[in-house]
Amino acid sequence: MLIPLIFDIKRYAINDGPGIRITIFLKGCLLSCKWCHNPESQSPDVQKFYTTSKCIGAQECIEVCPNNALTLSPNGIITNYEVCNLCGKCAEVCPTKAIEMSGEMYNVDELINIIEKERVHIDQSGGGVTFSGGEPLMHSEFLIEMLDACGKKNLHRTIDTSGFADTNILMEVAKRTELFLYDLKLMNSEKHKKWTGVENKLILNNLKILAESGANINIRIPLIKNVNSTEKELIAMARFISKLPGKKPAVNILLYHNIAANKYNKMGLKYKEFEMKEPSEKEQNLAVQIFQKFRIEAEIGA
Repeated sequence: MLIPLIFDIKRYAINDGPGIRITIFLKGCLLSCKWCHNPESQSPDVQKFYTTSKCIGAQECIEVCPNNALTLSPNGIITNYEVCNLCGKCAEVCPTKAIEMSGEMYNVDELINIIEKERVHIDQSGGGVTFSGGEPLMHSEFLIEMLDACGKKNLHRTIDTSGFADTNILMEVAKRTELFLYDLKLMNSEKHKKWTGVENKLILNNLKILAESGANINIRIPLIKNVNSTEKELIAMARFISKLPGKKPAVNILLYHNIAANKYNKMGLKYKEFEMKEPSEKEQNLAVQIFQKFRIEAEIGA
Protein backbone atom coordinates (compact mmCIF):
# COMPACT_ATOMS: atom_id res chain seq x y z
CA MET A 1 0.00 0.00 0.00
CA LEU A 2 1.30 3.42 -0.96
CA ILE A 3 1.20 5.80 1.98
CA PRO A 4 0.31 9.38 0.95
CA LEU A 5 1.94 12.46 2.36
CA ILE A 6 0.09 14.62 4.88
CA PHE A 7 0.56 18.38 4.55
CA ASP A 8 -1.41 19.44 7.62
CA ILE A 9 -3.21 18.06 10.66
CA LYS A 10 -5.68 20.59 11.98
CA ARG A 11 -6.81 20.15 15.58
CA TYR A 12 -9.90 21.83 17.05
CA ALA A 13 -11.43 22.16 13.59
CA ILE A 14 -15.02 23.45 13.75
CA ASN A 15 -15.83 23.99 10.06
CA ASP A 16 -15.20 20.52 8.65
CA GLY A 17 -18.20 18.65 10.01
CA PRO A 18 -20.14 18.50 13.30
CA GLY A 19 -18.51 19.23 16.63
CA ILE A 20 -14.81 19.69 17.32
CA ARG A 21 -12.81 17.64 14.87
CA ILE A 22 -9.33 16.75 13.76
CA THR A 23 -8.88 17.29 10.03
CA ILE A 24 -6.20 15.41 8.14
CA PHE A 25 -5.08 16.95 4.85
CA LEU A 26 -3.67 14.55 2.25
CA LYS A 27 -1.42 15.82 -0.55
CA GLY A 28 -2.41 15.32 -4.17
CA CYS A 29 -5.34 16.49 -6.29
CA LEU A 30 -6.40 15.87 -9.89
CA LEU A 31 -7.99 19.32 -10.07
CA SER A 32 -6.05 22.57 -10.35
CA CYS A 33 -8.60 25.19 -9.30
CA LYS A 34 -7.44 28.70 -10.10
CA TRP A 35 -8.61 29.88 -6.65
CA CYS A 36 -7.05 27.00 -4.68
CA HIS A 37 -6.21 28.27 -1.19
CA ASN A 38 -3.92 25.29 -0.46
CA PRO A 39 -1.56 25.19 -3.48
CA GLU A 40 0.67 22.73 -1.61
CA SER A 41 -2.24 20.28 -1.72
CA GLN A 42 -2.12 19.79 -5.49
CA SER A 43 1.15 17.88 -5.81
CA PRO A 44 1.42 14.50 -4.06
CA ASP A 45 5.14 15.12 -3.50
CA VAL A 46 7.18 16.93 -0.85
CA GLN A 47 7.51 20.66 -1.47
CA LYS A 48 9.47 23.51 0.07
CA PHE A 49 8.24 26.82 1.49
CA TYR A 50 10.51 29.82 1.89
CA THR A 51 9.46 33.00 3.72
CA THR A 52 11.85 35.83 2.87
CA SER A 53 10.68 38.04 5.76
CA LYS A 54 11.63 35.36 8.30
CA CYS A 55 15.14 34.82 6.93
CA ILE A 56 17.98 36.32 9.00
CA GLY A 57 20.75 35.07 6.73
CA ALA A 58 22.14 32.64 9.30
CA GLN A 59 23.35 30.33 6.51
CA GLU A 60 23.13 27.09 8.47
CA CYS A 61 20.89 25.86 5.65
CA ILE A 62 23.65 26.47 3.10
CA GLU A 63 26.23 24.65 5.19
CA VAL A 64 24.07 21.57 5.83
CA CYS A 65 22.84 21.09 2.25
CA PRO A 66 24.43 17.87 0.89
CA ASN A 67 24.01 18.96 -2.74
CA ASN A 68 25.10 22.61 -2.45
CA ALA A 69 21.70 23.62 -3.75
CA LEU A 70 21.37 26.82 -1.70
CA THR A 71 22.97 30.23 -2.09
CA LEU A 72 22.49 33.53 -0.27
CA SER A 73 21.49 36.45 -2.47
CA PRO A 74 20.38 40.03 -1.77
CA ASN A 75 16.82 38.67 -2.03
CA GLY A 76 17.41 35.87 0.46
CA ILE A 77 18.09 32.16 0.06
CA ILE A 78 17.88 30.82 -3.49
CA THR A 79 17.29 27.11 -4.11
CA ASN A 80 18.59 25.41 -7.24
CA TYR A 81 15.85 22.84 -7.73
CA GLU A 82 17.87 21.06 -10.43
CA VAL A 83 20.12 19.66 -7.72
CA CYS A 84 17.91 19.98 -4.60
CA ASN A 85 16.51 16.57 -3.57
CA LEU A 86 14.07 18.05 -1.01
CA CYS A 87 15.69 16.14 1.84
CA GLY A 88 14.55 18.82 4.31
CA LYS A 89 17.86 19.20 6.14
CA CYS A 90 17.82 22.94 5.47
CA ALA A 91 14.43 23.26 7.13
CA GLU A 92 15.61 21.26 10.15
CA VAL A 93 18.42 23.70 10.92
CA CYS A 94 16.74 26.98 9.98
CA PRO A 95 16.53 28.93 13.28
CA THR A 96 13.55 31.06 12.24
CA LYS A 97 11.61 28.47 10.21
CA ALA A 98 12.06 30.60 7.09
CA ILE A 99 12.40 27.28 5.25
CA GLU A 100 9.67 24.70 5.81
CA MET A 101 8.82 21.41 4.14
CA SER A 102 5.28 20.46 3.13
CA GLY A 103 4.52 16.75 3.15
CA GLU A 104 5.15 14.18 5.87
CA MET A 105 4.43 10.48 5.94
CA TYR A 106 2.35 8.90 8.71
CA ASN A 107 1.16 5.32 8.89
CA VAL A 108 -2.33 4.38 10.07
CA ASP A 109 -1.28 3.61 13.64
CA GLU A 110 0.55 6.93 13.98
CA LEU A 111 -2.48 8.88 12.81
CA ILE A 112 -4.82 6.96 15.11
CA ASN A 113 -2.52 7.79 18.04
CA ILE A 114 -2.66 11.48 17.11
CA ILE A 115 -6.46 11.35 16.85
CA GLU A 116 -6.80 9.57 20.21
CA LYS A 117 -4.97 12.44 21.91
CA GLU A 118 -7.87 14.70 20.88
CA ARG A 119 -10.52 12.19 21.98
CA VAL A 120 -11.83 14.16 24.94
CA HIS A 121 -12.70 17.21 22.83
CA ILE A 122 -14.07 15.04 20.04
CA ASP A 123 -16.36 13.02 22.31
CA GLN A 124 -17.61 15.93 24.40
CA SER A 125 -18.55 17.96 21.30
CA GLY A 126 -19.95 15.19 19.12
CA GLY A 127 -17.06 15.67 16.72
CA GLY A 128 -14.89 13.27 14.81
CA VAL A 129 -12.30 12.99 12.05
CA THR A 130 -12.37 14.67 8.65
CA PHE A 131 -10.21 13.63 5.71
CA SER A 132 -9.50 16.46 3.31
CA GLY A 133 -6.87 17.49 0.84
CA GLY A 134 -6.07 17.80 -1.92
CA GLU A 135 -8.32 14.94 -2.78
CA PRO A 136 -8.44 12.12 -0.21
CA LEU A 137 -10.12 9.76 -2.70
CA MET A 138 -6.86 9.78 -4.71
CA HIS A 139 -5.42 7.59 -1.95
CA SER A 140 -8.28 5.12 -1.68
CA GLU A 141 -6.45 2.12 -0.22
CA PHE A 142 -4.90 4.15 2.59
CA LEU A 143 -8.09 6.15 3.11
CA ILE A 144 -10.24 3.03 3.45
CA GLU A 145 -7.82 1.56 5.97
CA MET A 146 -7.95 4.80 7.96
CA LEU A 147 -11.75 4.88 7.83
CA ASP A 148 -11.94 1.29 9.03
CA ALA A 149 -9.56 2.06 11.89
CA CYS A 150 -11.63 5.12 12.87
CA GLY A 151 -14.80 3.04 12.68
CA LYS A 152 -13.39 0.55 15.17
CA LYS A 153 -12.83 3.50 17.50
CA ASN A 154 -16.46 4.67 17.01
CA LEU A 155 -15.28 7.94 15.52
CA HIS A 156 -17.55 10.02 13.29
CA ARG A 157 -15.99 10.10 9.80
CA THR A 158 -16.28 12.90 7.25
CA ILE A 159 -14.84 13.10 3.74
CA ASP A 160 -14.19 16.47 2.08
CA THR A 161 -14.09 15.74 -1.66
CA SER A 162 -14.35 17.26 -5.12
CA GLY A 163 -16.15 14.11 -6.25
CA PHE A 164 -13.67 13.65 -9.10
CA ALA A 165 -12.91 9.99 -8.47
CA ASP A 166 -13.70 6.49 -9.64
CA THR A 167 -17.34 5.80 -8.77
CA ASN A 168 -16.60 2.34 -7.33
CA ILE A 169 -14.01 3.87 -5.00
CA LEU A 170 -16.46 6.57 -3.94
CA MET A 171 -19.09 3.98 -3.05
CA GLU A 172 -16.63 1.84 -1.09
CA VAL A 173 -15.66 4.93 0.88
CA ALA A 174 -19.35 5.78 1.38
CA LYS A 175 -19.83 2.48 3.26
CA ARG A 176 -17.40 3.82 5.84
CA THR A 177 -18.38 7.48 6.00
CA GLU A 178 -21.01 9.33 8.03
CA LEU A 179 -20.83 12.64 6.15
CA PHE A 180 -19.60 13.96 2.81
CA LEU A 181 -18.61 17.57 2.26
CA TYR A 182 -19.03 17.63 -1.51
CA ASP A 183 -17.72 20.48 -3.65
CA LEU A 184 -19.89 21.89 -6.42
CA LYS A 185 -18.12 24.60 -8.36
CA LEU A 186 -19.78 25.10 -11.74
CA MET A 187 -22.54 23.45 -13.78
CA ASN A 188 -21.20 24.40 -17.20
CA SER A 189 -18.64 21.71 -18.09
CA GLU A 190 -16.59 23.92 -20.40
CA LYS A 191 -16.26 26.62 -17.76
CA HIS A 192 -15.53 23.98 -15.14
CA LYS A 193 -12.58 22.77 -17.19
CA LYS A 194 -11.36 26.32 -17.70
CA TRP A 195 -11.30 27.06 -13.98
CA THR A 196 -10.41 23.66 -12.50
CA GLY A 197 -8.59 21.79 -15.27
CA VAL A 198 -11.20 19.01 -15.57
CA GLU A 199 -14.74 18.60 -16.88
CA ASN A 200 -17.53 18.04 -14.37
CA LYS A 201 -19.50 15.12 -15.86
CA LEU A 202 -17.96 12.57 -13.48
CA ILE A 203 -18.42 14.92 -10.50
CA LEU A 204 -22.12 15.48 -11.17
CA ASN A 205 -22.76 11.80 -11.90
CA ASN A 206 -21.01 10.77 -8.69
CA LEU A 207 -23.09 13.25 -6.71
CA LYS A 208 -26.29 11.72 -8.10
CA ILE A 209 -25.14 8.18 -7.29
CA LEU A 210 -24.03 9.19 -3.81
CA ALA A 211 -27.41 10.81 -3.15
CA GLU A 212 -29.21 7.70 -4.42
CA SER A 213 -27.27 5.61 -1.90
CA GLY A 214 -28.75 7.62 0.97
CA ALA A 215 -25.41 9.13 1.98
CA ASN A 216 -25.43 12.18 4.23
CA ILE A 217 -24.18 15.08 2.08
CA ASN A 218 -23.43 18.74 2.61
CA ILE A 219 -22.64 20.62 -0.58
CA ARG A 220 -19.98 23.31 -0.53
CA ILE A 221 -19.98 26.00 -3.19
CA PRO A 222 -17.07 28.45 -3.47
CA LEU A 223 -18.78 31.69 -4.51
CA ILE A 224 -16.49 33.68 -6.82
CA LYS A 225 -17.37 36.87 -8.65
CA ASN A 226 -16.86 36.54 -12.42
CA VAL A 227 -16.69 32.74 -12.12
CA ASN A 228 -19.95 31.33 -10.72
CA SER A 229 -21.85 34.17 -9.03
CA THR A 230 -24.32 34.93 -11.85
CA GLU A 231 -28.02 34.30 -11.39
CA LYS A 232 -28.00 31.86 -14.32
CA GLU A 233 -25.23 29.73 -12.84
CA LEU A 234 -26.71 29.73 -9.35
CA ILE A 235 -30.15 28.74 -10.64
CA ALA A 236 -28.54 25.86 -12.57
CA MET A 237 -26.84 24.66 -9.39
CA ALA A 238 -30.00 24.98 -7.31
CA ARG A 239 -32.11 23.16 -9.90
CA PHE A 240 -29.60 20.29 -10.06
CA ILE A 241 -29.44 19.95 -6.27
CA SER A 242 -33.23 20.12 -5.95
CA LYS A 243 -33.59 17.12 -8.25
CA LEU A 244 -31.19 14.89 -6.31
CA PRO A 245 -32.92 11.81 -4.88
CA GLY A 246 -33.54 11.45 -1.16
CA LYS A 247 -33.00 14.11 1.48
CA LYS A 248 -31.89 17.39 -0.05
CA PRO A 249 -28.33 18.33 0.94
CA ALA A 250 -27.73 21.55 2.80
CA VAL A 251 -25.54 24.08 0.99
CA ASN A 252 -22.64 26.00 2.46
CA ILE A 253 -21.60 29.02 0.38
CA LEU A 254 -17.89 29.69 0.84
CA LEU A 255 -16.76 33.19 -0.11
CA TYR A 256 -13.71 33.58 -2.31
CA HIS A 257 -10.73 35.50 -1.01
CA ASN A 258 -7.16 35.90 -2.22
CA ILE A 259 -5.33 35.53 1.09
CA ALA A 260 -3.64 32.38 -0.24
CA ALA A 261 -1.40 34.58 -2.41
CA ASN A 262 1.21 34.52 0.37
CA LYS A 263 1.40 30.73 0.18
CA TYR A 264 2.10 30.91 -3.53
CA ASN A 265 4.91 33.36 -2.86
CA LYS A 266 6.44 31.01 -0.29
CA MET A 267 6.48 28.27 -2.92
CA GLY A 268 8.12 30.53 -5.48
CA LEU A 269 4.89 30.70 -7.49
CA LYS A 270 2.97 33.71 -8.73
CA TYR A 271 -0.68 33.85 -7.70
CA LYS A 272 -2.76 34.60 -10.79
CA GLU A 273 -6.02 36.18 -9.73
CA PHE A 274 -7.30 36.54 -13.31
CA GLU A 275 -10.74 38.20 -13.07
CA MET A 276 -11.65 36.46 -9.82
CA LYS A 277 -13.05 38.79 -7.17
CA GLU A 278 -14.74 38.55 -3.81
CA PRO A 279 -18.53 38.40 -4.24
CA SER A 280 -20.45 41.48 -3.21
CA GLU A 281 -23.01 41.40 -0.43
CA LYS A 282 -25.71 41.61 -3.09
CA GLU A 283 -24.34 38.52 -4.84
CA GLN A 284 -24.12 36.66 -1.55
CA ASN A 285 -27.73 37.45 -0.71
CA LEU A 286 -28.83 36.51 -4.22
CA ALA A 287 -27.16 33.11 -3.88
CA VAL A 288 -28.93 32.34 -0.60
CA GLN A 289 -32.28 33.52 -1.96
CA ILE A 290 -32.00 31.36 -5.08
CA PHE A 291 -31.32 28.20 -3.11
CA GLN A 292 -34.12 29.00 -0.70
CA LYS A 293 -36.55 29.39 -3.63
CA PHE A 294 -35.70 25.81 -4.54
CA ARG A 295 -36.37 24.81 -0.89
CA ILE A 296 -32.69 24.14 -0.25
CA GLU A 297 -31.21 25.07 3.11
CA ALA A 298 -28.31 27.44 2.38
CA GLU A 299 -26.05 29.67 4.45
CA ILE A 300 -22.89 31.68 4.04
CA GLY A 301 -19.87 29.94 5.55
CA ALA A 302 -18.93 26.40 6.43
